[in-house]
This record gives sequence, structure tokens and C-alpha cells, in this order.
Amino acid sequence: MLRILQRIVEAVNQAPDFELALQTMVRQVKEALKTDSCTVYLADHEQQMFALAATDGLEIRSNEPIHVPFGEGVISLAASREEPLNIANASDHPAFLKLEHVVEDRYKAMLAAPVIHRRRVLGVLAVQQEQARAFTRDEEAFVVTLAAQLAVVIAHAEAKGFLRTAKQSPWLQTIKGIPAAPGVAIGEAFVVKPPARLSEVTPKRSNMPEHEIRAFRAAVARTRQELLTISDSMKGHVADETLAIFDVYHAMMDSASLGQEVEQTINDGWRAQTALKLVVEQLVNQFENLDDEYIRERASDVRDLGNRILAHLQNREVRNLNPPAQCILVADEVTATMLAELPQAEIIGMVSLRGSANSHAAIMARSMGIPAVLGVDNIQLNEVSGETLIVDGYNGDVFVNPPIQVENEYSQLAEEELALRQKVMQARDLPAETTDGVRVQLNLNVGLNTERDWLNDLNVHGVGLYRTEIPFMMRERLPTEDEQEELYSQVLEQFRGAPVVMRTLDVGGDKPLPYLPMDEENPFLGWRGIRMTLDHPEIFLMQIRAMLRASVGRNNLRILLPMITSAEEVDESVRMIHQAYHEVAEELACSVDEQLFEPQIGVMIEVPAMIYQLHCVADKIDFFSVGTNDLTQYMLAVDRNNSRVASLYDAFHPAVLHALKQIIDRCDALNKPVSVCGELAGEPGGALLLLAMGYRNLSMNSYNIDRIRWIIRHIAADDLTEVLQRSLAARSPYEVKQQVIMALENAGLGGFVRAGG
Repeated sequence: MLRILQRIVEAVNQAPDFELALQTMVRQVKEALKTDSCTVYLADHEQQMFALAATDGLEIRSNEPIHVPFGEGVISLAASREEPLNIANASDHPAFLKLEHVVEDRYKAMLAAPVIHRRRVLGVLAVQQEQARAFTRDEEAFVVTLAAQLAVVIAHAEAKGFLRTAKQSPWLQTIKGIPAAPGVAIGEAFVVKPPARLSEVTPKRSNMPEHEIRAFRAAVARTRQELLTISDSMKGHVADETLAIFDVYHAMMDSASLGQEVEQTINDGWRAQTALKLVVEQLVNQFENLDDEYIRERASDVRDLGNRILAHLQNREVRNLNPPAQCILVADEVTATMLAELPQAEIIGMVSLRGSANSHAAIMARSMGIPAVLGVDNIQLNEVSGETLIVDGYNGDVFVNPPIQVENEYSQLAEEELALRQKVMQARDLPAETTDGVRVQLNLNVGLNTERDWLNDLNVHGVGLYRTEIPFMMRERLPTEDEQEELYSQVLEQFRGAPVVMRTLDVGGDKPLPYLPMDEENPFLGWRGIRMTLDHPEIFLMQIRAMLRASVGRNNLRILLPMITSAEEVDESVRMIHQAYHEVAEELACSVDEQLFEPQIGVMIEVPAMIYQLHCVADKIDFFSVGTNDLTQYMLAVDRNNSRVASLYDAFHPAVLHALKQIIDRCDALNKPVSVCGELAGEPGGALLLLAMGYRNLSMNSYNIDRIRWIIRHIAADDLTEVLQRSLAARSPYEVKQQVIMALENAGLGGFVRAGG
């Protein structure tokens, strides 16, 4: 029976279209069970009915669609009970419904199994037989298993919009993705493809390495000039912070390991194009296997850079892209450089089949004020080219050729969004202070290499989280102490006079270094963060020394320790930081006149165990910082990157809120400052709840700073006490969000309800 099941599933998955897949299933199920009929019904929740989608055995005497209203018939009963119904004589059952235009009088036995995907009934799979009998347990298990497999097929087809075209249903074709940049845009889809693709390169060998190396170096030089031109064209159109994206590209090209690796592969007998393909794809794979979403998205940058170098290797002509007026950019993978190449006035929205909210394309879109939806992997580029799209950057929805009434509704939302954005910008130079005088410090989460000074423009207190992982990921070896010092000096100088919290190397397990291989069955609970660096004191000490040397004369360095679980880890880390401080102080005593200040040390609260150990480490450190992303993941035992359970990941879960309240209360009792540097701080509802709990230091991505400042300035802290109490008493994240939405509406901030997701 297992082999039969596998064969049916394989045949369904290989079917070229959805209707054929369903027809294949019903035919093969009927044959496998030696039954007389097999039928699939699909649920139409808008119309509150089941539609007969495919059958082998039922005689249909009409060209009109066959429907079963919700709440009627054995089909609806199986769906409502969410369990299979095994009936020996269905016509005698109280729920039996005689369908008009369907001849099924001769069938007695009926087995109906609901098709459920992520708790949502998508349809019903039914088998019938003339003989009045109960189906065996094996037969029932077989049908239930197939229904579970069919659920995935239907969910995928529904996401692609196939259900609408297959049955000419009036359903609106909506494609779900990841909301990456807020706002609404309506326009014609303009599809752009990269100038060249490494994936299309056929590996070839060469016996002329000198010639291939010269060609590679020339292509790199032309790519460098191309990026400089693109970057210069963006000046004045986006924030200086966003232009720092191009520094990452230049840093990758400056990376000795990338060029050396390609040239070494050429010397091994490969053509330049092949060598570039092999090296870049290996680096892309390393990034894509990481847990940290921000760093994982650097795979897109590496792939984009590789494709651009390849285009010059292939001597492709420079593209002259001419998008239509007021269009939506659509691509398999929109990159920051692709977005920057296009006329700024014409691109009003963005849809990318790949990517996340942490991609550089998303960062660029937010800086440019372009609504964006990413991770839309269920549309065909050729099918949407030239079609009218609505991009809802709040909810991650993309509408293809929407009805006029839907288009009108979103046009009004777009006008409201523009007015709201202009309002928010007016408060940029004002303090983040509530109407009843509570002052909040807003800080930045950053991870880019940039020398540009944009602190004054954003009006923030400092850097609440600086990620130091990228230079370690971009090399085939550890970056030297001098290389790290140069990078950290740029950041500390950029924010001179403001605190800069640098998180020590947070890799290992789920984020392996290419030159430090590791293999773990459960990396999220494995060798990562401080656990890895304490096992490698030479790596930890080198990084701390580089940070300290970079901080000479600036006195704005704060060191943050990630993934702390025990007091012993803090003791050992602090000991080594003191050791590094005395080493650097001794080395620099004779060479510099400026003073080396001893930095403040902080601990990240992201492992639940730390909540109950705060009193054990408070005397060793200066501050705490809450990482709500990992704290939520560990509190709820949910891998947020696993699509099967990602819906369970929600920082608004009452248990997470109780943990956050407990943290601030304990820190206040210990008289230790505490900040929040996770994504929750950058969400309107999250910021309100954190403010109500007593948090006064919030760190977030730059695009959230202005709107969170505006919200804080238009609400009274005292008014949030009741909202917090109701949220802590809630039973689900949904109930919490309803409380927050009501609070925003009551404060006249309803426009931020969509912005808060």
C-alpha cells in the first residue's frame, strides 16, 4: 500500500497543471482501492460552499458547476468535524444530500476525508462503492494519508491563483508574500531579469590561465566602475545610510579571498566564468544555510555581484532599461543595484519572488518610500508582465488585475499613506517624548560597513546593536586584528559622541564560518554565540582587542555578549575582556597620547534561562539588552524559519509579554539599564506595550525610527497601563493585537494599524 501511495503522490506532483493533478489522483485512488467512485470537492470559503473539482465515477448531467452548500450533506459534515466519515450506506444517513444533476443513486458505501492544510479545511476527498459496507481501517488510513498530501497540492494551487482560473470562480486572485516596505502601489508590472546568470554557465576548462585571469580582473574593474556610477546616481535620492549598501559590494570585491579563490580555481584548469560560478555558488550556499535572517540575505548580494561580473566577462552590452510610467518592478530576485539602475520617478512598487525584509533591496525600497512585497515564489514572471498589480506592502499581498472597486479602495489607502508619511517626517528633529513627559531613547540596529555620517539626520541616541558577523563570513580565513580594527573604527567614528553597542561574534552552529566547519543535528540549541567564542579564546580576544584599539580617544564603545545562558559564561567573558583591555593599554601606552577607556559590558537576554539568572550576573556587567527575536523563538519552541510552524512564532504571544515584563521588573530592582533591540521594538504595537512595561530604551532598524517617534509623541504613557493589563491577561496573540489596535485607534493613530502589521 505504501508503494501505491508513493506512486500516486509522485504522479500528482508531476502533473503539468492543477486540474490534471486532481483528475490523476481520483483516477488512481479509484484503481488502488478498487472502488467505484472517487471525487474531490474544493472549499470556497467566500461563497460558503464546496465545488466539485474532479471525479472518476460520478455521472454529471449538466455543464453547470456542482456545489454543496456549507452545512449540508455528508461532505460538509466531514469538513465540519475535521475527521473522516466512514458510512456503510450513505443514502440512509441523516446528513445525506441528493445533488441535482449528479447520478449517484447506485452508490451505498461512502468514505469522506477532509483535506486540511494548517488548520484550514481546503476540501474533501470522497470514495464511494455500490456495495453497502464499511471501508476497512487500512482503506481509511490510505484515504486520510492521501488527503493530507492533497492538502499541500491544493494550498500551492490556491496560492498561485489556479483555483480561480480552473473553475471560473469570482474569487479575487491574491498572492501572498512577505511585507518588506510599507505602503500601497498600483501600476503595470515591469519584469526585469539579470544581465547574466551564473546558474546558466556550463562548466568548461581552459589551458590558458593567464588569459582567463586577465579577463577576470578586467571584468572586476568594470563592475567596480559600474557600481560607483550606480551609487553616484542615487545620491540625493536616498539616505546616506542606504548608500552604504554599495560599500558592502565594494568590500566583497576588495575581499582578497574572493579574487584569490577565483584565480586559484582558474589555475586549477577552469575558465574564468566557470571559476566565478564555482566560488560564488559555494559562498551563496554558506550564507543561505544561516539562521540569522539579516546575514542570510547577504547571499543575494553575493549572487548579484557574481552575475554582474559574469556579464562583463561575457562582454554583455550595458542595458538601457526603459520602464513604463508609474510601474511595479517585478523580478525573480530584486537587488539593490537593480532598483538603483532604474529611473527613480517611474518605480512606485516592488515585487520579488525571492528575498525577505532584511534584503538590501528591501532596505533600499524603504529608504526610497517604495512599497515592496518579497518572497512571492508562486507566480510566473512571464504571466504577470504588463498586467495591473496592486502591491500592499503592509500585509504582503499582491493583487493581479484586480476589480475596479478593489483598485479604488487601494487608491484611497495610498493617498492616506502619503499624508501619514509626510506627517511623520515633521517630527524627526523632535525628542521621543510622550504627551505626559516620558522620554524614550531611540537607537539603531545596524550591520553595514559605512563611513557616512547620518546620525544627525535620524536624530537617534546611538547604536543599540551593531552586528560584527559579516566580515567574518566574507572571508576564507579569520579577519586579522588590524582588519577588524579598521572596520570598528569607522563605525565608532561615524557615531562619535554616541554609544555604540557592538555585539561580539554571534556565529556557530546555525551560522558556521566557512573556515570553521561544524555539523549539528539541532544547531539552534547548539554551539553558537558566546559558547563558540569561549571555546576559541584566541578568536574572542582578537575581536575584543580590535574593538578596544578602535575605541581609543572615542569612549563610545559598549560590548554586548550574545547567547548567554549562565553566570559562568559571563565571568569568563568579563575576565577575557579585562585581559584584552590591559594588553591593549600596555601596548598603546608608549604610542598614543589619547586615553583608552574601559568599555561598558552588557548581556543579551535571549535565552529564557537568563531571565532567572539576572541577579547572578548584575554585579559583573553594566547593562542588559533584550533580543526579542530569539527570546520569542526559544520561549515558544518555534523555529521561525520553518514554514510548517512559522505561523506560531509571534512576539505578541502573552507568554512572551509576561517574560518581557518580568525582565524589566527584575532589571529595575537590580538598578541595571535594559534596552530592547529585537524587531518588537520597531513595531507600533510592540513599542506601545514595551513603553507600558517601563522600557525606555528601544533599538530598531532605521526605517522604523520616525514612525515610532511619532507614535510616542502622540500618546500618554499613563493611558497604556490598562492596555498592558488586558494584553497580559489575553489568551492569544490575536487578542493582544486587538487590544493594541484599539489603543492606537483611541489615540487617533489608526493609520499605524496597517503599518504595524
